[in-house]
Amino acid sequence: MKDLFGKALQDYQNGNYTEDLITSTNISDKDKLPLPYLFRGYNDMPKLEQKALQLCQGYVLDAGCGAGSHSLWLQKCGLHIKAIDVSKGAIEVAKSRGVLNTEQKALLAESETFDTILLLMNGTGIFQKLDQVSDYLKHLKSLLKTDGQILIDSSDICYMYDFEDEDEDEDEVEHEDEVEKLNQLNNGNYYGELDYYLSYKGENEYPMKWLYLDFKTLSKACQSIGLKCEKVMDGEHFDFLAKIYV
Repeated sequence: MKDLFGKALQDYQNGNYTEDLITSTNISDKDKLPLPYLFRGYNDMPKLEQKALQLCQGYVLDAGCGAGSHSLWLQKCGLHIKAIDVSKGAIEVAKSRGVLNTEQKALLAESETFDTILLLMNGTGIFQKLDQVSDYLKHLKSLLKTDGQILIDSSDICYMYDFEDEDEDEDEVEHEDEVEKLNQLNNGNYYGELDYYLSYKGENEYPMKWLYLDFKTLSKACQSIGLKCEKVMDGEHFDFLAKIYV
């Protein structure tokens, strides 16, 4: 990992903002990820993120904290926060912005317990691949205090595929059948399992796996390991916020 994401955040934080991050996937073209968006305040966050922050309580783990925008707002609300990220640059930026408790760490390396675990900006992406979802959920379950909760968002990216249901009433289409057809369009892999590419100032990061889970698949994975999964709300573009608990 070259940590181009962290370098970009540091450039913006240090007043050296000249370019945005460029992202793409194996099924989408290049697109800009504006650096100012990663430093947004609460009022500029999507309603889905605002709702997630409003539901946070107790000791909160902000997993994949990035520049620390979510942690900073929660701190101002008086909550005790721990912010972690695999990006060294992101952690340095979050700390310099005022996040009090930070650590460069992968989620699977975390061992403390929390009242709320927050995974936002397509939080299921951190699972990387469908066959790793159960392992991640089991670990998250082990990090929950009694009556704890996981707040996670994701997107159902079926809209990104050239796929039309033959059935006139799409509500009658079986979920498993639809997923199977979409998987065929993604070389047999789960259709939300993508290769993710990032570049910054002409340099390419090493490719990574990124996972977009539809709600039914997430809910089924939770049920398989004894977790409950509720949809809290739908976002504005095929995204959703879910609450997971024991």
